[in-house]
Amino acid sequence: MKRIMRLIKWIFRGIIRLIRGSLRLIKAVILSPFKVTLWSLVKTYRFIIRVRDKILRVVDKLESESQKWNKVFWLVKSPYKLMLTLGFSPAQATALLSASAMVGSGAAINEIIVQEINFSSGSAGIYDAPAQEPIFYDEEEYNTLRIDLGATPVREITIENVSLGTVFTGSALPSGETNVVQISGNVAASNFNGTRLEIGHLIFEKSRCKKLTLTDIQAHTLIVRGNASDGQSIAPSPGTSRMRAIGGGHHQAEALVTSGGLYDRIWIQAPNSGVNGKIGTLRLSNLYTKGGDCLLSRINAGTVEILLNEVGMGNGFTTKEFTISTTVTAANMTIEDNVEVTIAEPATT
Repeated sequence: MKRIMRLIKWIFRGIIRLIRGSLRLIKAVILSPFKVTLWSLVKTYRFIIRVRDKILRVVDKLESESQKWNKVFWLVKSPYKLMLTLGFSPAQATALLSASAMVGSGAAINEIIVQEINFSSGSAGIYDAPAQEPIFYDEEEYNTLRIDLGATPVREITIENVSLGTVFTGSALPSGETNVVQISGNVAASNFNGTRLEIGHLIFEKSRCKKLTLTDIQAHTLIVRGNASDGQSIAPSPGTSRMRAIGGGHHQAEALVTSGGLYDRIWIQAPNSGVNGKIGTLRLSNLYTKGGDCLLSRINAGTVEILLNEVGMGNGFTTKEFTISTTVTAANMTIEDNVEVTIAEPATT
């Protein structure tokens, strides 16, 4: 670093010498044009050329050093980016890189990448929407992506391109849980009033589920299109729900968005009592799951779209793995191109 600083200082001094030499030449020509000899002009010009060439050599050297450092930082960063692309969560990628990196003495490097623990980076944990940082995080013991909604409406929640449940080696659902995806309000109990999720636009698309169940949903518009399932029962009822949009003005939270990661389950829920959770747009896309069910329940929505999902556990058409119960109502329905085909759960990878 000291060497680089000396080179930079030399460049500035060289530029100053170059400017002074040029000014002296111009001044001499203007004040005494007849006294300026051809030799003095050539000598001054050669001096300027030498200074210029040396400045350019130093600049080229600094540029070469800069490119080398950029390449070093890229090499340090690229394994982490590659692991995220392959589906590892930031916490898992950091742990694997830290464990595999070794210093000359043979001791493991404690930490080679400082990664923020937040929703956008794909960190598992319990989040109080709209906060980006989890209120609970345990890299070793807790791998659920859970969002607890409160009184503040959230403009958008997007979760996409993630693997869930037992689809990856060494994974398991939390003890006592059967749903790998659960999007719901809370049922009334003796100690609190029941709550619901209010959603302007709900999109569940391009996902793989063992079972997909929609129950206790009131929507203005229901669109169920292009789903393939190993047995299905689609039986929504006519309803009178209004069009719905979620606003909150200046106090509305902007967005919670994440892409990529490995979790044991996704859980989005309304508050326990008194206040419904509110989301402008909830988009769940390309969820690759195994070992549990996908459940959407206790929701009031403007538009619900269930698009291009694959559902099944390979046990035949007698059991209905894709179910839209009669407690799902809508004022407008579009149900088309949903087919029954043999679909089994994906293999663990």
